[in-house]
Amino acid sequence: MSTQTIEVDFDRIALVTASDWNHNSYYDDYLLQHLPKNCDEALEIGCGMGAFSQRLAKRSRRVVALDLSSQMIRIARERSQEFSNIDFQVADVMTWDFPEESFDCVASIATLHHLPLAEMLLRMKGSLKRRGTLLVLDLVQPEGALDNLSNFIALPVSIGIRALRTGRLRPRREVRQAWNEHGRHDIYSTFTDVKELCAEILPGAKLRKHLLWRYSIVWEKP
Repeated sequence: MSTQTIEVDFDRIALVTASDWNHNSYYDDYLLQHLPKNCDEALEIGCGMGAFSQRLAKRSRRVVALDLSSQMIRIARERSQEFSNIDFQVADVMTWDFPEESFDCVASIATLHHLPLAEMLLRMKGSLKRRGTLLVLDLVQPEGALDNLSNFIALPVSIGIRALRTGRLRPRREVRQAWNEHGRHDIYSTFTDVKELCAEILPGAKLRKHLLWRYSIVWEKP
């Protein structure tokens, strides 16, 4: 997928989305459990409208939050005015200069499937300080009958969680249309592919497949 296509898609999504909550948010607490106790500097790749950046900011001295979409960053800044320790930047992470060994946490939520995964894991790894933690949550391509069964079970669970969190069984029509348009371009890795990459790049990483079509990576830099 081209950078321009991603940017246009998420500018469109930002303009029609009223709520910060989505199915990625359901796993925020799980990711934050693994945040280093003394987190001075944190980096979020693909920060969207800034909800996870805000939670990082409550537990870090400074957060650098990047997103390709200028509309997402505009909304993130508007919604995060009380957080003076978040530096929101409109940035293409493929050309952004990742500083070496600078962050105690590098996080990415539902972003890496838009990017070359191996290259991004290497860049994130290089930006971590010693004992820093890499946190990834992303979507996964099903493989096999067990995954198909899990996806079948996930559907009513997904609807129920959305109803509890937002008061709606599904998003508004314009939101669905924007996400459906974007989804035509999405390509996801299988869990097997992710495990093989992590074995090579992030030895000892903790990988977990989650119910709502997602997987996570938690890795501490030795």
